[in-house]
Amino acid sequence: MLIDTHCHIHEASYPLDLADILMRASAAGVAKMICVGTSSQDSKEAVEIADKHQVLYAAVGIHPHESQGGYDTIAELLEQGPTERTVAVGEIGLDYFYTHSSREQQIAALEGQLQLAHDHNLPVIFHVREAFDDFWPIYDNFHPRGVLHSFTDSQQNADAAMGRGLFIGVNGISTFTRDERQRSMFAGLPLDSLLLETDAPFLTPVPLRGTINEPALVEKVAEFHANLRRITIEEVALRTTTNAHALFTRLNT
Repeated sequence: MLIDTHCHIHEASYPLDLADILMRASAAGVAKMICVGTSSQDSKEAVEIADKHQVLYAAVGIHPHESQGGYDTIAELLEQGPTERTVAVGEIGLDYFYTHSSREQQIAALEGQLQLAHDHNLPVIFHVREAFDDFWPIYDNFHPRGVLHSFTDSQQNADAAMGRGLFIGVNGISTFTRDERQRSMFAGLPLDSLLLETDAPFLTPVPLRGTINEPALVEKVAEFHANLRRITIEEVALRTTTNAHALFTRLNT
């Protein structure tokens, strides 16, 4: 069994039919998928679609790009009493590569949502890009359970994350990057710290680059990491699924 711990198939702009997506995911052995919110409306839609499909779960959060709008809606969604289908707060974090929101707005939204995660005993899905110097002190003030989504940063920050008990989310980037430092970092990640994701519709893995990404293709990510470690895909599936259930405890319900 495989779990796609990060996708955006709930979004209205997603170009593939949901029934077909779920059928192909099932055929590929993908038993559960987490639809991850990035804005107020998007988070609402993630919760709504998860409530309608047994294999789908939701995460609610304001992406750093959307931080200028605040996070009041996320507080409302959680204070209404999150269903068992809401498994995390995310994706939240800091992104200094772009400046869609100021650093001050991003930090305020991150800290506020970390407090919400603490108050509701939920793990966190983090988006951090070129911002770890500011991120780590904020993280250490809260120290939540969580995962660094779509991680492509340095070995130093990978070690810092794992030393804090965070999981590392890997997706199609790990299958096509040409950066030797990233390739080395991906190869050295221990299975006990690994989560699989697609970030669909983005970051389609090799050998299907140029097509729309979808949860079924998390199998290709698993195959890549199995070959990289010279182990079976079954072992990768077992270990990463165990990790997903350990972090997102509501997946067990």
